[in-house]
Amino acid sequence: MEDRNPDLNPSCQEEPFDYSLRPQRLPEYIGQEKVKARLEIALSAAKLRNEVLDHVLLFGPPGLGKTTLAHVLANEMGSPCKVIQAPALEKKGDLAAILTNLEEGEFLFIDEIHRLPAAIEEMLYAAMEDRKLDILIGQGPSAQTLKVDLRPFTLVGATTRAGLISKPLHDRFGMVHRLEYYTRGELTVIAERSAKVLEINMEPKSAEAIARRSRGTPRICNRLLKRCRDYAQVKGQGAITVEIADACLTLHEVDELGLDSLDRAYLEALCVKFRGGPVGVRTLAAALGESDGGALEDLVEPYLMQIGFLDRTQQGRKATEATYNYLGIKQQGQANLFNA
Repeated sequence: MEDRNPDLNPSCQEEPFDYSLRPQRLPEYIGQEKVKARLEIALSAAKLRNEVLDHVLLFGPPGLGKTTLAHVLANEMGSPCKVIQAPALEKKGDLAAILTNLEEGEFLFIDEIHRLPAAIEEMLYAAMEDRKLDILIGQGPSAQTLKVDLRPFTLVGATTRAGLISKPLHDRFGMVHRLEYYTRGELTVIAERSAKVLEINMEPKSAEAIARRSRGTPRICNRLLKRCRDYAQVKGQGAITVEIADACLTLHEVDELGLDSLDRAYLEALCVKFRGGPVGVRTLAAALGESDGGALEDLVEPYLMQIGFLDRTQQGRKATEATYNYLGIKQQGQANLFNA
């Protein structure tokens, strides 16, 4: 049987278990109130005009609900949503096949859109702006360009690295929204909702304990909730109490601020080995045994900056006074190790 890449199969559905935790309509979507207010107006206007929703670009750190919001928008418009991963689009024919098969009003969600190859990205320009697709037939002097009309559709792009999106592509999105980290109260509501969906018996204060350690991210909140459920079934009586939640999260090395072992190793290397910086991210990655600085930039640094533990400057990464207080060590003289 021919091998198939699931990322190129738009009909691939996510695991029903995980999908069940996702809100289906905009009123169910917790948090991001400013973004929701803007989208609600755009949705209402599109329905009144009987038009498709304008193209939407969503950006922000991983796990904040970009994929979920794309599905919510499609549900609000009563349309299906096809999902593809940008790195899976390697040839122009891949994108052409998907675009020409979209039904009228259908949503196309491209995750990590900043990773689209340049040639494929250029195909999107005419598709987004003029709803046309230029297909090259043949090669050499006899080659001809065939223009194909596309049905009206809505493209929702998501990225964790908005700065890597080219200006021509960025400018073709009618709406650009940045998703913010969630508050502890919002994450508590998410934990309570997920526990109800998964039929977990959980004390209210346990939801707060999980939310406090979730780094402002719903995905992490749901992941920690599932680990606490496992711990409660094996070590407790099945119910997640505050004691059970604390014991489980301590076992997984997640502290009161939501920092894990990699975060602490990062901060210790920055403060002890490199005397608080400035130091380049590639140097830090090498010291931690990471292949490059990409994982640190995407997964570690955004939250450390959010809580005031890290400064990113032109010279490199620098620790703050709060970092030394957290680690309980004396601030040292700064190094000069900018290597990235």
